[in-house]
Amino acid sequence: MFGIVHFPFFVAAVFLLNVTPGPDTAYIVGRSVAQGRGAGLMSALGICTGCCVHSIACAFGLTAVLAASATAFTVIKFAGAIYLIYLGVRLAFASPEKSADAAQSGQPGASAAQGAKPLKQLFMQGFWTNVLNPKVVLFFVSFFPQFVSADSDHKALAFLTLGGVFVAMSVVWCLFLVWVASGVTRRLGGKPGVKKWLDRVVGSAFVGLGLRLAMATR
Repeated sequence: MFGIVHFPFFVAAVFLLNVTPGPDTAYIVGRSVAQGRGAGLMSALGICTGCCVHSIACAFGLTAVLAASATAFTVIKFAGAIYLIYLGVRLAFASPEKSADAAQSGQPGASAAQGAKPLKQLFMQGFWTNVLNPKVVLFFVSFFPQFVSADSDHKALAFLTLGGVFVAMSVVWCLFLVWVASGVTRRLGGKPGVKKWLDRVVGSAFVGLGLRLAMATR
């Protein structure tokens, strides 16, 4: 279909890639542990939406152009690294009392308005951490073409189909990660001191991911 070849191997490879720990896994688990199931869910959906962008870019050749440009790779790499470090520092030095005060304000309408904004922010943060990762660009441009026939007349549709399968499988895996990791938060939710240290540990991990990305080579 559309020139797709070795599809069962593609599905098996995507499964193995999903279960192998990586930056996206670390980010989703970190958000789920530090901030709960809702934060993990929105972060996971943001990351998977970022994969949709990469799939579309790959289908229309934009990913190949970025991968071929050393300048574009460097710019995206440092933008992603700075963003991860920024998120890590914010989380590490966040004041847990602020969220507690908001939850106890006794104003349902205000609480709903305040809750919607962080969820949207978490979605966009997950989205940008994925989109601004040049390693993901290189992955798409090197992995997907192996499963599309070189003489296919419908390469764009083939890439989009493979991208859809990749994203669907990733969503299922990410939701499982969120469900498992958020259990830690539920058990520790009533201990502000532990929550504070979890935020610091996860924030430090994000900073570490950012530094690692900054030192990445093509």
